[in-house]
Amino acid sequence: MEGDWTRERRPMDAEIGDQVDKMTVEETKRKRVESLDIFRGLTVVLMILVDDAGGKWQMIGHAPWNGCNLADFVMPFFLFIVGMVIPLAFKKIPNWALGIKKVIIRTIKLIFWGLILQGGYSHAPDKLTYGVDMKHIRWCGILQRIAISYLIVSLLEIATKRGTPKDLLLDRRSVFRVYCLQWMIAACILVVYLSVLYGTYVPDWSFTVYNSDNPDYGKVLKVTCGVRGKLDQPCNAVGYVDREVLGINHLYIHPAWIRSKACSENSPYEGPFRKDAPSWCQAPFEPEGILSSISSILTTIVGVHCGHVLILRKRHIDRLKHWFLMGLFLLVFGIVLHFTNAIPLNKQLYSFSYVCLTAGAAALVFSLFYVMVDILGIPYIFLPFKWIGMNAMLVYVMAAEGIFAGFINGWYYDDPHNTLIYWIQKHIFIGVWHSPKVGILLYVIFAEILFWALVAGICHRFGIYWKL
Repeated sequence: MEGDWTRERRPMDAEIGDQVDKMTVEETKRKRVESLDIFRGLTVVLMILVDDAGGKWQMIGHAPWNGCNLADFVMPFFLFIVGMVIPLAFKKIPNWALGIKKVIIRTIKLIFWGLILQGGYSHAPDKLTYGVDMKHIRWCGILQRIAISYLIVSLLEIATKRGTPKDLLLDRRSVFRVYCLQWMIAACILVVYLSVLYGTYVPDWSFTVYNSDNPDYGKVLKVTCGVRGKLDQPCNAVGYVDREVLGINHLYIHPAWIRSKACSENSPYEGPFRKDAPSWCQAPFEPEGILSSISSILTTIVGVHCGHVLILRKRHIDRLKHWFLMGLFLLVFGIVLHFTNAIPLNKQLYSFSYVCLTAGAAALVFSLFYVMVDILGIPYIFLPFKWIGMNAMLVYVMAAEGIFAGFINGWYYDDPHNTLIYWIQKHIFIGVWHSPKVGILLYVIFAEILFWALVAGICHRFGIYWKL
């Protein structure tokens, strides 16, 4: 009797599966997920705002250490978006070799551009020079971290790709079940990160001050640690691993902690060092280092899961419930971890509470865009974000990394400071509002963000895109 029931149901299951497969192909051909482009564009806009106005506005710039400001959402949003795109990109893989080749080539491109833009070669827009002493090249950066997460999670997606829409039509739990191996890998990554973070003994260390404007230039300063499991600035395992593996000369020389109360007289803004500032205030620290990049893979895996939901759930309400509930849970869990002092929010360490809070926020923000754009059909108010999102690499390089501004600053009259950008900032924005703080913010919004939105829109009109 049971066998008869199975034989009767199988043709109907197959028919439903064929219909779902057909619907998936038709949906892919018919409609691009515009909310993803808009979310990517918003993230690039936030990066521009952070880089060029964060120094004047406390809540825009990175938190000096523990805490989470607007700037601290940029990197996780990028990683979440990368994760969401991975299932879409590898939805149909002809063979493993082709998929792996594609991943490796894109990873190399990301690392290459990361080294060019943040390795220290380009000194735009403030200094009109190019080149770097290889003894002090910065090996890590934004694109390098994205490359690492993309490489590992893409290979994981290729290796575990086995779910189909018709499987999930009959089992509401199988989004997690079919990809349970990915979550097991995520748990292993978390265990490794926490084990190293809390189990590594950090000895005393020293560094040489290379900032020529610093009165201590050329001096060797010592930092006293000799502890295990600390999450403070000088004695955490994240910095120790980077100093040992990358070398202290190859770390970021302008970390956010110089704006902390222990270091800056103008904290939370940058300013002269306090007279009693500890020696580590002048030390380098890599915010995109090795151990923190291992933790950041978790954000990408959350994004991959949301991409699976996008592909494998057909109804808008099913997708939204999944994204919203998961995002809300992660957000609340991250807040609880922070305010109970279990694990503080910390972008520099990429702490687990920070992973939860920012990944949850990313899922909720994307859900909001999905409702407004892909369900309600009102993408027009977000066109600037969409154009930037479709040409994110162009805007990132030219605007966020200041390459275009460096080129414009290269043309000056009589004095290197007498440039077009300086004149616009001083006379049109700061001069009119009589406030450097408000003037810089308006300059970034109108003269940078909207300008590059128009440039990206023109490129979109002519089908010009810069993709890796």
